[in-house]
Amino acid sequence: MAELKTPSELKYTKNDEWLKIEGDTATIGISDFAQDALNDIVYVEFPDVGASLKQGAAFGVVESVKAASDIFMPVAGTVTEVNSSLEDSPETINTDPYGKGWLIKIKLDNAAEADSLMDSAAYIEFCASR
Repeated sequence: MAELKTPSELKYTKNDEWLKIEGDTATIGISDFAQDALNDIVYVEFPDVGASLKQGAAFGVVESVKAASDIFMPVAGTVTEVNSSLEDSPETINTDPYGKGWLIKIKLDNAAEADSLMDSAAYIEFCASR
């Protein structure tokens, strides 16, 4: 397997989502490990803007030619934006999972919930153990 890209400024979950916090807003996507495991992504299902979701709740689906996978909230929050450009080009997640392939943006309910997530080094170790 190619070396995993795991930007150090992000937090990671055991379900392979990543979280980037900026003030009281967070951006969520799926990791390089997840997009690599899924292979060619063909469809993304998003929650509604304004939806209030708890930490651990499923908020959408990423479908690939191999499988469909639920995506889970790393932290609780209210959806403020979805990356609608992925509706026309979901494969962007494969080529740029941490940039243009982001999924949703939320207003955080409690930023401290992110403290329970893995940092880059812990996530790399977690991925290697699977």
